[in-house]
Formats: sequence, C-alpha cells, structure tokens
Amino acid sequence: MFDEPAKIFRALSDETRLRILALLLANGELCVCDLTATLQLPQSTVSRHLAYLRKTGLVRDRREGLWMYYSIQRTPGFAEVLLSFLSAHLQRLPEARADQQRLQGTSESNRCA
Repeated sequence: MFDEPAKIFRALSDETRLRILALLLANGELCVCDLTATLQLPQSTVSRHLAYLRKTGLVRDRREGLWMYYSIQRTPGFAEVLLSFLSAHLQRLPEARADQQRLQGTSESNRCA
C-alpha cells in the first residue's frame, strides 16, 4: 500500500536527484551530457542517479544514436501529483536557479563531445 510513495520519497531524498528533476521539469528532455555539464558531476554519477529515478518511475529514457535522453515520466497517480508540486517549488531553490543558468550558459557544442 505504501510501497510506491516510500520508493518515490527515497528517490527524492537525494539533492542530486532533486537537481536532476528540477532541470527535467523546467526543460523537458535533456541528454546525459547536458546534465553532466550543468551539474558539474562525473557522467557515471549522473547516470547512476538517472537509473535510480528511472527505476522508481519518475523519469523515462530514450536512445538516439549514441545519446541517451531523459524526461519526466508522466503517469497518473501519486507520482504525478508529487511532480506537479515539485515543479512549482523546486524552481524557487537557489541551487535550481543556478543550475538553470548554467544550462542556458553552456553552448551545445561544449556539452556533448
């Protein structure tokens, strides 16, 4: 009964995963290289957190050639209600605003090499 909410709250208990969700909520779909450059974290770290979010059902992935793209998984239920709440509130955090500015300030040629 509480299995789904418990998994989701565990996924949201990590600052890096919250930063990833904030970026995906604000920008739609992003490549792993976009997230790596913006968060200033190693690709392996970002990929590990994305895998956790995917396993929880909060994000989905799509492969295009060599690149993996991630976006928010929109499904009815508890997760969707929580993501709507997060969308409105995460953007107010200084870290989320700084990440968004960093993403906008990084040219695509510098992100995906």
